[in-house]
Amino acid sequence: MIKITKEILEQIIRHGREEAPIEACGYLAGTNGEAVQSYRLRNIDRSPEHFSFDPAEQFEALKKARAENLRLIAVYHSHPASPARPSEEDIKLAYDPDIHYIIVSLLNEPPDVKSFIIRNGKAEKEDVEVRDAEN
Repeated sequence: MIKITKEILEQIIRHGREEAPIEACGYLAGTNGEAVQSYRLRNIDRSPEHFSFDPAEQFEALKKARAENLRLIAVYHSHPASPARPSEEDIKLAYDPDIHYIIVSLLNEPPDVKSFIIRNGKAEKEDVEVRDAEN
């Protein structure tokens, strides 16, 4: 399970809407499975069907997280016109078996947000607990 604040959830949904029709992408940072910070990254592919991070932006997000005593715990991206489930490419490119992969589908209103753990070429859906920032 991943825990996420309402504010962070709203930020990543807003990011997805702003970037549509291309996929938006970024990192979430936190501790103990709770995301408390988001880092928007640019989709250098500019594609509605896949994304790639800019390596310099990735490194900058990592440095910022470390400076705040946080770890990068999730990759998020949007699916502007498809369901919130990992594509074959998402699964193939999932490089870290310990990171959460959050997908925001903008196909319907309200947007559908799901999280997955991807290991050994298999995606397993996990619970997302949305919390107020004070908790």
